[in-house]
Amino acid sequence: MEPKFVMEDWHNFGPQYDPTLLSWHANFEKAWPHLKDKYGERFHRMWRYYLLNSAGAFRARAQQLWQIVFTRKGTPQPECRFS
Repeated sequence: MEPKFVMEDWHNFGPQYDPTLLSWHANFEKAWPHLKDKYGERFHRMWRYYLLNSAGAFRARAQQLWQIVFTRKGTPQPECRFS
């Protein structure tokens, strides 16, 4: 990749994903009464397990989410404007 791209940013979103997944779980539980007839209890258990298990994995730092941003070499850098 080095001959063709420049790494612009490398960020770990893992620490933010525990609270994000817990918020998604809270929203899911709040919406569940409107969804239960369409999806059923089995889906409810599986989705709750997925959200809470994933939150626990991020909290324990057993799981990470990285974003790496690349730009093609030769791409002009955006103009920096300060007020």
